[in-house]
Amino acid sequence: MKNQSTMKVTIITPDYVAFEGEASFLAVRASDGDLGIMPNHAPLLAVLEIWPMKLVIPDKGDSEFAVFGGFMDVNADGVTIVTPNCELPEAIDKERAERAKKRAEERLADKSTTVDHARAKLALRRALTRLDIVSRRK
Repeated sequence: MKNQSTMKVTIITPDYVAFEGEASFLAVRASDGDLGIMPNHAPLLAVLEIWPMKLVIPDKGDSEFAVFGGFMDVNADGVTIVTPNCELPEAIDKERAERAKKRAEERLADKSTTVDHARAKLALRRALTRLDIVSRRK
């Protein structure tokens, strides 16, 4: 019988598998709000936002990942997240994220028609997500 206190979680990017293992809890931000997933959750398909994702991993505690959109499939086999990119806290360069934040804010402040404001907003969200994760890293 399957262990009812954990679920299999797989995080897939186009380039690599960012995480594959057991977790007792998963928290993400979906397009329609925050979701918390525990073992035996009802089937669900959700579009993910650019936001920190939290996993509670047995014997390791809380882990956070920067997830940059994508979707999540919850089913009887576990949870699969497919995302364009996923970064672990130790892979995030804080200074680079701060520079990216500053550039995005400057672009958003520029009211000319040559600036792609939608792209700048996404860049800002990515930078803020990275900075949020590294600021809480122990």
